Formats: sequence, C-alpha cells, structure tokens
Amino acid sequence: MLYPLIYSGYMSLTEYNFVYDMTPSFVGLDNYFQAFADPLFITSIINTCIFGVSFFAIAMVGGLGIALLLFQRIRFNGFFRSSIFIPIVVPLSLACLIFLWILQPNYGFLNYFLGDVLQLPQFTRPWLSDGPTAMVAIVVVAVWSSIGFIAILFLAGLQGISNEVLEAAEMDGASGFKKTFYIIIPNLRQSFVVVGTWAIIHGFKVFVEPMVMTEGGPRTATLALYQHVYQTAFTFFDMGYASAMAYVLGFVILIFVGINFWFGRTKSDER
Repeated sequence: MLYPLIYSGYMSLTEYNFVYDMTPSFVGLDNYFQAFADPLFITSIINTCIFGVSFFAIAMVGGLGIALLLFQRIRFNGFFRSSIFIPIVVPLSLACLIFLWILQPNYGFLNYFLGDVLQLPQFTRPWLSDGPTAMVAIVVVAVWSSIGFIAILFLAGLQGISNEVLEAAEMDGASGFKKTFYIIIPNLRQSFVVVGTWAIIHGFKVFVEPMVMTEGGPRTATLALYQHVYQTAFTFFDMGYASAMAYVLGFVILIFVGINFWFGRTKSDER
C-alpha cells in the first residue's frame, strides 16, 4: 500500500510521459502550479465538489430515513431489507447504461412517460445534453446505486442501540420524532463517522457515472477530477501531471473526511 502511494507522490514532482520518456525528470512543484493555473482542472474540481457534496447530503439523509423505516417492526421487513440492497450488487457500469436508456431524449422511458403518458411535453428535455440536468442525472444514478448500502450500515448502527435505552425513552414519553432526534440519532454518532467517511470517499472519487453517461459533457459540465486524472494519465500519458492532480484530489478528500470526524467527535474525544 505504501509503495504506490509514495511513488505516485514522487511522480507528482516529475515530468514523465511513459511512452516517450525513458526516465522521469524532476520538476519540483511545477505540476501543482500548472494544475491551479489550468482552467480544466479548476472546472473538474468544482464539478467534483458539487457532485460530492450533493451525493453526501442526499445519500446520508435518504439512507438514514430508509434505515429508520426498516428499523420498525413491519410486515415483510426482511424482503424490504433485501430489496434496497440489490442496487449495490448491480455493476455500476450496467446501471449507468440502464439510466442512459431511460434518459435518452428521443426513445427514453422518462420522456415517454412525461410526454405520452402524463401529457406533459413541456417537461421533456435532452437530460444529458444540458449541464445542470446532466449533473443531476449522474447524482441520481450514484445515489440509487449506493443508498441501499448506506441504509444497511445505518441499520447495523440502529440495531446496536440498547433496547433498554429505547424502552426507557418511551416510558419517559419520548416517541416519534422526539425519540428519533433526541435518543436514536445521538446514539448513531459513530455510525455517522463511518458511513460519512465512506460516502465522502465514494462521492469525491466519482468516475464511472460521468465516464459512461456523459463522457464529462456537455462540454465540461460533468467532468470529474478523477476522470480528468484518468484521461491525463492514460490518454495523454502525462503521468507526472496526473499524479499531482490525484494528490490534490486526495488532499481534498482528507479535508472533508477531517470535517466529518470533527463533527462526529464525542466529549471523551475532546478530552
């Protein structure tokens, strides 16, 4: 684990085209200066932050909501738990192709449903050819494929809460929203840290959705930083510059993970 991490850090300080150059040439921090002067890099990092924050917020809130529903004693609970986990089993590239068909402007299911079934042709549009709706589309696919896994993780945390605590809260008159916000959610602090860390890493390393569905378009509206790193490394063979951008992405992820840990700290941690 350490060797590729350290070696890619060294590569980020060099200029190296692995097709034409025999050995890397040390250039210091030039690749990092080049990155922050590159409009395409700035666009990709902004897109990545928009996607990552949107994915984190929707997936965490939605996953927690599903987990709270599944935590109740309802009929067919086992069936529902299995059903919401199914999308995580579907290969992400296949899920992207399915949604690509759904969102096709001419023969896609969504435009057919809006225009022909609901008779609302004014709401039909080329979903993946417009910047804002294209970003929304890839966020939807990412949430659809991951929200079941997040719900299962939250559900594991809910099942770890002591029954005595929940029963005592109910005896004290805490029920419904009061029990959820004052008893259950505070006891999920560690689950929020673990699930939040996973969601941040998963969101900011987005690659498959824009690569398969939009190829970073229209223009650069959905170009993700991870995708830009891949194209720089394996299309233009500039390994030094790609490594520098990858390290910047790693630092961005570390910042958000650090914020997540800070919010999830307990009083004992503060001491």
